[in-house]
Amino acid sequence: MQFTRRRFCLSLALGAGAACAAIPFLRGRKIVSCSKSAAALGTKVEITALHSSHAQAEAAVTAAFAELDLVEEVMSLYRPHSQLCQLNRDGILRQPHPYLVEVLTAAQDLAERSGGKFDVTVQPLWKLHASAAKQGRVPSRAEIAAAVELVDWRRLKVSETVVRLQRPGMAITLNGIAQGYAADRAKAALQKHGVEHALINTGELTSLGQKSTGHPWRIGIQHPRVDDAYIALADLDGRCLATSGDYATTFGDGRQHHHILDPDTGTSAAGFASVSIVAPSGMLADGLSTAAFVLGPDEGTKLVRQSANADLLAVLQDGRLLRTAGFPSSHDEEARS
Repeated sequence: MQFTRRRFCLSLALGAGAACAAIPFLRGRKIVSCSKSAAALGTKVEITALHSSHAQAEAAVTAAFAELDLVEEVMSLYRPHSQLCQLNRDGILRQPHPYLVEVLTAAQDLAERSGGKFDVTVQPLWKLHASAAKQGRVPSRAEIAAAVELVDWRRLKVSETVVRLQRPGMAITLNGIAQGYAADRAKAALQKHGVEHALINTGELTSLGQKSTGHPWRIGIQHPRVDDAYIALADLDGRCLATSGDYATTFGDGRQHHHILDPDTGTSAAGFASVSIVAPSGMLADGLSTAAFVLGPDEGTKLVRQSANADLLAVLQDGRLLRTAGFPSSHDEEARS
């Protein structure tokens, strides 16, 4: 298998800079830029906070990373003691953490809205494809059919006191929604500490205010077919940005077999090469990017249009670009158009 993370061109937003440094800001006022990066959530997480107080900026970033660690403690597939691993192992989880309930409730709502194409119970399919790839093969039709029988969002029951998987062998992955939620939690921690200007990258992106020049945070969106290139620039407008791409994790060589799986067919979704979504929350943007990718161009775009204050920028597998009217561009792009 090839594991990579979808990438955003953050140099456009962050520029160079030390971990903490005094910089000029709006109207000549001096503030501090405090940045930190670390491995978390299966990727490199980066947070930059701007504030007039060095101590407060540093405390805010520390609190934001503590929230990210809590999300991982609850929802990671790679920490055996996490609540998600307990649920997958036992089929039932009593007294679930409120964060897990919040994410699962949102996931179930999106599953219903997408006709089941967004389904967090696809973990048996993911495990099958990953295991077969390690053996240098593609799963057989019979293997896929057996795994599909274990995938059904309607057999996941969620309440504030208990989460239950109703069929033995079912399992959940939150890889299509948890990173966006983590960005939301980090943003809330920064705001609680009085930070009004920040950029958060958890694999999905969210921002507060503006960067040190007084301009919007500008992001380059990864080209799905050209490394170290981007398909567009986006000036973040207060919404969150998430991308799903067939290049992010592949089962073997090429992109035909990738990690964005259709819960009905048990195979990799086709039609899109990448889907980027902006939405009011990171959790919604993350979930919509996966749901739209699986639904395909027509139904995926329809779902995004039906979601309040959400927009789409996508690359089809034939290279064509699909963009809804409200997807943010940059002033540079506007000047060139």
